[in-house]
Amino acid sequence: MNKSPFLENIRHVLRTKHYSIQTEKTYLTWIRRFILFNQKRHPADMGEEEVSRFLSHLAVERKVTSSTQNLALCAIVFMYKHVLNRELVLLDDTVRAKAPKRVPVVLSNKEAMDLILAMKSPYQLMFSILYGCGLRKAELLRLRVKDIDFENRSIFIFRGKGQKDRVTMLPQSLIPNLKEQIKIVERIHQKDVAEGEGKTSLPTGLARKYPYAITELKWQYLFPSSSRCKHPTDGYYCRHHLHWTALSKVLRKAVKESGINKHVTAHTFRHSFATQLLLSGSDIRTVQELLGHTDLKTTQIYTHVIGQHSSGTLSPIDRNQLIQKITNNDV
Repeated sequence: MNKSPFLENIRHVLRTKHYSIQTEKTYLTWIRRFILFNQKRHPADMGEEEVSRFLSHLAVERKVTSSTQNLALCAIVFMYKHVLNRELVLLDDTVRAKAPKRVPVVLSNKEAMDLILAMKSPYQLMFSILYGCGLRKAELLRLRVKDIDFENRSIFIFRGKGQKDRVTMLPQSLIPNLKEQIKIVERIHQKDVAEGEGKTSLPTGLARKYPYAITELKWQYLFPSSSRCKHPTDGYYCRHHLHWTALSKVLRKAVKESGINKHVTAHTFRHSFATQLLLSGSDIRTVQELLGHTDLKTTQIYTHVIGQHSSGTLSPIDRNQLIQKITNNDV
């Protein structure tokens, strides 16, 4: 199958700017759909009108969510800005998918711990980090040995959402298990080296920039894959991190066995981390910093989640029952 020179050029630009492989795949998929929607016309011959029509089609006919429509828009904007050197201005009549105002599902401390204790190693430790440190799933999977700072009890998040670095807390209770996990990583790495390998997966081009880092223990993933694979862009054989689907399978099984009737995903543990901090009296700006939110409004959604729990608000029906109990006691 012949590859499109135009799409390959976009791929090259994405890699030059160090976008992740997942973002690369997603952007190329939406750009390809945009081109096919417009009868395979070249994007250079199209503009705001075609883009607006495509986005309206997604919202009206495909009924996609606002996040999906925004993702398609980001891909198209990237193409025009960085490949075609052109700024887009959307037309006023573009139909935008409405973003529903959702309150995130959270777990109580008992529910979270019940799920974590129902898992086996290394997933028990992985979900403990999600719940105890507030990481996103992708951030957890990309953790390397060097990112764990036992001395300062902190975890360094490299290029989190929005390509932002941050530092979050390292719970004291997780330190023994983390040290044991690093020993496991070291044994796997020593075996790889003995077999003439020992390379880790590094971002595109970084292996050439830091040729010694690729085989150093500190650069190995904290939760490595069970097998080696070929690097998708640089071509060398390396050991990547565990695939995200492994976490999903383990979590589904734990939720089913626990009997928790909530829609639980890996991200639910991050939501639960935030709400538990607020319930324990943590300052909202501290929570914002730990989560890596740019806008405080994003963090404030958790104040709606904890609602009555933080203010001591009592339901009218509970108040009536309380008065009745007091009256009965007086009698």
